[in-house]
Amino acid sequence: MEMDTIDKATRSKIMSHVGQKNTAPELRLRKALHRKGLRYRLHDKQLSGSPDIVLPRYKSVIFVHGCFWHRHEDCKFATTPENRRDFWWDKFQTNIDRDRKNIKILLDNGWRVAVVWECSLKGKDSNVDYVVTSLMKWLSMGDSYFEIGGGDLTN
Repeated sequence: MEMDTIDKATRSKIMSHVGQKNTAPELRLRKALHRKGLRYRLHDKQLSGSPDIVLPRYKSVIFVHGCFWHRHEDCKFATTPENRRDFWWDKFQTNIDRDRKNIKILLDNGWRVAVVWECSLKGKDSNVDYVVTSLMKWLSMGDSYFEIGGGDLTN
């Protein structure tokens, strides 16, 4: 096992500043949804996983997942650090398991769930427009689960 080059207190301080809510991709999506006339609540702690965006009118929630932390499969942004690989894999697996559990609880309670991957919100503004158009279409349909990210969207 390789040693960290930064002392434990400094590493803790760095990691404490990693944003969990109001991230740039989340803000970008929220602004675009608002421009389309959608109104929502944010980070409702009463719902499993405290979804980033809650659309009560549609009984739907949206999670904006970072590709790195939530392990977006086959995504160029889901890299794994070279140091302490076992630590990182355990951490990532914990995140994946928690995400699956939270989504299942929400679906079992009648909520519709969308996962928007960070990579789908990177690049040109048209990516955000495409994501919002796709979400609007999903909201008008009856599907309980929707996921968008990667593929032709990443630049």
